[in-house]
This record gives sequence, structure tokens and C-alpha cells, in this order.
Amino acid sequence: MVTRTKRAGEDRLIKKYPNRRLYDTQTSTYVTLSDIKNLVMANEVFKVVDAKTDEDLTRNILLQIILEEEAGGAPVFSSQMLSHIIRFYGNSMQGLMGNYLEKTMQSFVDIHNKLGDQTKGLGAGSTPEAWSQMMNLQNPIMQGLMGNYMEQSKDLFIKMQEQLQGSQNIFGNFPFTPQPTKTEKE
Repeated sequence: MVTRTKRAGEDRLIKKYPNRRLYDTQTSTYVTLSDIKNLVMANEVFKVVDAKTDEDLTRNILLQIILEEEAGGAPVFSSQMLSHIIRFYGNSMQGLMGNYLEKTMQSFVDIHNKLGDQTKGLGAGSTPEAWSQMMNLQNPIMQGLMGNYMEQSKDLFIKMQEQLQGSQNIFGNFPFTPQPTKTEKE
């Protein structure tokens, strides 16, 4: 089997044919969604294109992988969260929401990587199984930390909204309304 080596700076190219088969031009083999998922997991840069039109299909393929993962066991997205996301399509805030989700995900990845770096020297304690056990034991703590993070993000957003409302009236209908602080309630 002849394999085509990719040039420096060139994404790995996967072609999708009309028969719905995916062809990896680097290895000259047909691949499955599972193989594409493995490329994602290995941080391999790739691009999926329609073999006839050269249309970029990468997002579509990634969405198919997410759909299979969501249907296969422990989903990441709740029905409520998916409903919220759907409601933003066509909304004037769609671009802002996409950007917010992307930055939030990057922050989560950065935190995950930092925790991984801090445990590299722990030897056997840094295996995926050990991490899984620790996360199961620490789940309420991690949920609390993430809840606090999200609450702080919401508070920051509300403060930004209040400042913008004071200077311009175009941001008056954001979904969050400031909650009275403990001292204001008393």
C-alpha cells in the first residue's frame, strides 16, 4: 500500500465520496467515523471535503461523531442545554453565544491540561483509571467548583450589562436580571 505523506503545514485530507465512504488520502485507505474520532483524540489536524465539489464537510463529520457519542451512553449535553442552543440559531446573539461557548470550552481544556501537568510526577496516580476514580470521588467538589465558576461568569456578565445599560440603551433585554445581594434582601 502506497501512503501519501502530507507536506508541512498541510492538513490531513479526508475525501467523502457520494457512496458516503470516507477516504484518507494520507494512508490511501477508507476510514470510518471511529477512525476520524481517533484522529481528533490524537489532536491530528485534518479536513474532510466532498470528493466532487471540494466543499468542506469537516463540521458535518464532527457533528456526526458527537451525535453517535451522545446516543451511545453518558451524554454530555442535556435536552435542556440542546434546546437552549437551538433557540439561539437565527437569534441576534447567535455569534456571541458561539464565541462564548468556544472560549468557555477552551478555558475548561486549559484547566484540564493544567491539572494533568500537575499530576505527571505522581507516577501510577496519573493514569486515566486513577483520574476516573479521583473524579468519581471528587465529583461533588468538581461540580461545586464549576458551579462557582459559572456563577462568577454570570455575575460578571450582569455587571457588564449594568455598565452598558448606563452608557447605552441598546443592551436592555439580556436574559439575566441582577439578583439582590444578601444586604439588599435584609
